[in-house]
Amino acid sequence: MLKKGSKLYSVLNNKCPQCHEGDFFVHRCTLKLKNNLKIHEKCVVCGLKYMIEPSFFYGAMYVSYALTVALAVAIFVIGYLLHLGLMASFIAIFVLLIALNPLIMRISRLIYINMFVQYRKKSA
Repeated sequence: MLKKGSKLYSVLNNKCPQCHEGDFFVHRCTLKLKNNLKIHEKCVVCGLKYMIEPSFFYGAMYVSYALTVALAVAIFVIGYLLHLGLMASFIAIFVLLIALNPLIMRISRLIYINMFVQYRKKSA
């Protein structure tokens, strides 16, 4: 499941969706907020152009929305199971979504491009 060739491998390892070897983002660390979403123009290994068309990654906003809603629901359910109050659950949701926002934005871009680009095994 996490082997080279799966979409999950590309998303979790920040790799090119076509060859799974080149890095997708310029910086690996998500704590640099200024450069958090900076991507290479094309893959250094296979030459795939990451910006398939102008404004391509606007669609990643929908993926980001789905991820944040799923995460908020999961946090709320965990809070309910731990018998937290309603206000404490909402505070936990707010704090965690703010803290995880840079990571969610990066993952949503990787998921979005993996919807359109298929893995191609290198022919030797």
